Amino acid sequence: MPAKRSQNWLPGIFNDFFGNEWVEKANAASPAINIKESDSEYKVEVAAPGMTKDDFSIKIDADNQLIVSMEKKEEHKDENKKEKYLRREFAYTQFQQIMILPDNVEKDKIEAKVENGVLQIDIPKKQIAVEEKKVKEIAIK
Repeated sequence: MPAKRSQNWLPGIFNDFFGNEWVEKANAASPAINIKESDSEYKVEVAAPGMTKDDFSIKIDADNQLIVSMEKKEEHKDENKKEKYLRREFAYTQFQQIMILPDNVEKDKIEAKVENGVLQIDIPKKQIAVEEKKVKEIAIK
């Protein structure tokens, strides 16, 4: 059963709007996630040491959820017959995180990259046009 931990992994607007403070992860050893917000975007950072872009899949489903999946398999090659593993914990890694996107994001402009052991997902916010305050004179009849 996936581990549930209370984690403040979403910016305040996400928690306030969706009331979702429980994060369901694929396993208890899930990578650390940071989410930052600026005036123009959200940035999601996932710790991914040793991973490449080919190990990740990022999708937006019909329910407006951002689904980040990672899977890394390492084949067992017995090149050295004089050694054997007494304990091996990093032969297979799998992870999935689901995040509900707020309505104010540009889904078509989301970008991702893996650099220095971190998967970074940039989620731009929609730009809201600010109307200039206009002075309107009303004619007196």
